[in-house]
Amino acid sequence: MKPRRKTPLEIKTTEPHMCSVDLRQRLLGQQTFFAQLSPEELILINQNFSETGYEPEDFIYQAGDTVSSLFIVAEGRVKLFQTSAAGKNVLLDLLGPGEFFGSLAVLGTPAYLDTAQAQSHSCVLKISSENFRKILDVYPGVTLKVLDAMSQRLNAANDRFFLISSAPVEKRVAVTLLKLADKFGRKRKPGLLIETPLSRENLAEMTGSTPETVSRVISQFQREGWIDTGRQWIAIQDVSVLQRLAE
Repeated sequence: MKPRRKTPLEIKTTEPHMCSVDLRQRLLGQQTFFAQLSPEELILINQNFSETGYEPEDFIYQAGDTVSSLFIVAEGRVKLFQTSAAGKNVLLDLLGPGEFFGSLAVLGTPAYLDTAQAQSHSCVLKISSENFRKILDVYPGVTLKVLDAMSQRLNAANDRFFLISSAPVEKRVAVTLLKLADKFGRKRKPGLLIETPLSRENLAEMTGSTPETVSRVISQFQREGWIDTGRQWIAIQDVSVLQRLAE
């Protein structure tokens, strides 16, 4: 039997409730809707957030739940997905530190449209709609920034829908790998290691395909020397080739 290759992923374990104050304020300052605020103002903003630790596979919220909070990943990985009428999960995105998700009642959204689930040990910051409304009252300029951020997220979702509905599977896989590498890529020789667990099922859910079809495409990419892969990990060996496929 061929020995299993050791994973090159450096998996970090986040203990619940271990997000430091410095980490929280740095992440808040990275959000486009808070970027214009001073360090002193971010200290006050931080007081409106709470933090929660999640184990892998814990649900943060589920589709249909009443909208109550906006979330920011502090540490770990969070996946967003929807379930089709046929019961098939469609993986919308994998999120890492600094990325926000969820919604706010003040934006007129009554219920969550997606499900958020921890992929790894995670620490997540949360602010309620009520507390966010208080921030908007003090800093009205934040409102436009939030609307811009939500609009960008909607445009990204529309682009993804167009890709899945019209592009060949090879292009869908290439675009998805490049997107994940842009988020989670760690340089190595040669290429980029996507520093997050990634199964064929995950890729199938993200590309609107089947695990069998994705496995065929991944095997083809590996034979060509464009990627290297093992159990739940992928490294891009030749970024330029995938970029040409993605055009």
